[in-house]
Amino acid sequence: MYLYLKYLIFCPSVVGSKSFISDLHSKYAEKTWNETFKLVRRCMDKSRGDTKPCEPLIRCLKILHEALNVSSLSAMVSRLEIMAKQRGMGSHLSPTETTCYLTADMFYLEVLLLPGGEVEDVKLAQHGEAPVSSESLLQLLKSKKFEEFSVKLKGLFSLYSIPGENETKIKVYTALQFLGKDLQKISHLPRLVKSLRECNLQVDMILNGRIGYLTAGSEGIPMTIQYYISPSDILLEMSDSERGSVGQLALVTVGPTDSTHKLQMASVIPQPPQLDAQGLPLFSPLCEVLSEMMPACFQLKLQPPLPMLSSFVEKLSQITDVAIADADLQWAPFPQLMMTLLGENGGNKTWDGQDAHFLVPLPGKEIHSYVLPGAAWEEAALRGALVSTIPFTHPAHVPALLELLRHQCAINTLLASCITSLRPSPGPVCDLYCEVLPESGSSLSVTFHLSDSDSLSVLLVNVADSRKLTCSLFAVGSESESMDEYVSRVLKRCMSIPVTMRALNRRLSKRTCGEALPACSATISTADDAMGPDTTATAAESAFCLSVAEVNTNPTANPYPCASVCVYSHWMHNNHLPELI
Repeated sequence: MYLYLKYLIFCPSVVGSKSFISDLHSKYAEKTWNETFKLVRRCMDKSRGDTKPCEPLIRCLKILHEALNVSSLSAMVSRLEIMAKQRGMGSHLSPTETTCYLTADMFYLEVLLLPGGEVEDVKLAQHGEAPVSSESLLQLLKSKKFEEFSVKLKGLFSLYSIPGENETKIKVYTALQFLGKDLQKISHLPRLVKSLRECNLQVDMILNGRIGYLTAGSEGIPMTIQYYISPSDILLEMSDSERGSVGQLALVTVGPTDSTHKLQMASVIPQPPQLDAQGLPLFSPLCEVLSEMMPACFQLKLQPPLPMLSSFVEKLSQITDVAIADADLQWAPFPQLMMTLLGENGGNKTWDGQDAHFLVPLPGKEIHSYVLPGAAWEEAALRGALVSTIPFTHPAHVPALLELLRHQCAINTLLASCITSLRPSPGPVCDLYCEVLPESGSSLSVTFHLSDSDSLSVLLVNVADSRKLTCSLFAVGSESESMDEYVSRVLKRCMSIPVTMRALNRRLSKRTCGEALPACSATISTADDAMGPDTTATAAESAFCLSVAEVNTNPTANPYPCASVCVYSHWMHNNHLPELI
């Protein structure tokens, strides 16, 4: 084993030989594990001319630990030590051998151990704070979930990932603490927009709260803001109560910058707060409160990264007066970004600059065809980038940034509803053929052809912001405010172009046949309308169609009564549909 470690450090290319490994195995097969552990530690403690731990040795010791059950005090201490080394932390055992300390410049952990190696308690002490017991860290060690515990250590370490002396790190951490307190104050203010349609308080906070749905940071997890959730996300959350947070999240962190920025060292919201005409607090200028120039900047880290149009990216910088580094942005046609992001979730979607053609299946064996013309979406003004980090310097920036992000999310949700992994094939005949064209950065048009009409019709969709979506129908004999109002309400409910086009197509077909139509404030369509003449649909399809068809368009109704199953129609090809019904 010693020979193996020697070659591992100085001649790693030789180690790959099967005969070499075989010789070592036969020579050291009788050595005990304790001897092996001691040998690895001696090699790690030897000076190698630098301060960084030997990565091959750390990997070797990690593999050895994972091969054994941690069932003794020494084994638990060894496991804690190797996790600390992996994360660039120090470690030592108390003189009484009852506490193992994992230390970093700005925080430390106390792991209280019992003689048999069991963990009695885990205490976390962040800078300037007394040690506090952490139930979640304790349970991870008690359950011997060492990988998850190591990830927690990484999160704690990343909170202080600012180059420089400890004094600088302390100031940056202090600024982040005051930012978090001010954001919490803003989140408690009355909302300017209160949706009467939302019966779920958390959903209402996410969509309409000034700071979204805010969760305070703890134990290495930064403060989290959930700022957008689509009807399909709500349905996923309803179908799987154990599922983690869905929708769009932003982590409130801090990161290093090449230039210095003035950051708060105290609250910038006077007490009691005075509100402006928009209901936001009147913030104190940074020059009037305790603040300092630092080589750092606050950050919103978006999870997942958000595809954003170039015009929206420019607006981000206008709000914060801090530009996003060009190196962090890779510009591409916007549909390509959407397909790339959706492809990471299991689909096989590519963009070659030509027309992109998708088939979208709907309940009742209905199929729509959606074409995104390559030439129209290749224009420079419609290019975008995946944005993962947004720098800012003041809590007043956050409400405006979130509104802009919600606006972009609404556009993305509509466009994503037309994108699936299904491509045209000689077999299927579509019930509706549509072409989706960009009209501006916040509007698009859907051109379609009704089977019983000789002319084309156009539905213009305008997304003024995440709450103001309007539709205008241009079709022979169908130009009316009542029809536009009806389609707009359908779109707001489901946030899906295919579901909206299905409802519109059926309504126009009824009008062509001379059937009486319900008022716009009534239901979108009846169950018979949803199912049509096809009486062979399965019970699952029937239930699914009812959930989509019986959406009440009354403004005071709950807008998400499972009405959004088809927002991401690729669920139907990932076997999610039966789980959601």
